[in-house]
Amino acid sequence: MDHVDRILLQWQRQRPELDVAPMGTLGRLKRLNQVLMRAMEKTWEPFGLSESSFDVLATLRREGPPFALSPSALMASTMVTSGTMTHRLQQLEKAGLIERVKNPEDGRGFLISLSSEGFALIDEAVTAHVETQQVLVSGLTDTQRGELDALLKQMLASVEASTGNDD
Repeated sequence: MDHVDRILLQWQRQRPELDVAPMGTLGRLKRLNQVLMRAMEKTWEPFGLSESSFDVLATLRREGPPFALSPSALMASTMVTSGTMTHRLQQLEKAGLIERVKNPEDGRGFLISLSSEGFALIDEAVTAHVETQQVLVSGLTDTQRGELDALLKQMLASVEASTGNDD
């Protein structure tokens, strides 16, 4: 019996007419997310990165050469507001991890690009990140992980469709 089972048992005693089974699924997903995020934060910490700074740098890195995006493309990819993105970019620029460069396709605009220091840092951080992720899923076989991925993909699509949140 885990923590979530105890909560479900309490609800079943207090409100036996309610089907609280979905609470168990979502409660476990929530707890799992919290545990996973703590592990990721521990991985990013030695690199001086947070979830948000890792997200921006990793987005630029996985874009491929020239490792640059417009601020609006970055916002769309990371799903944050303009104000939030501006703050993140200011912090990363101050740290020397990104730079603003002229957009060759639009002389009025600019792109956010990884600096050489940012490129080196995110490459090292992504390697550690992937190693951490491998440890975190090591309790599952490849088959189990594939099944879980398929179920989570199905659930995510269903929830996004029913809530209109399919960014």
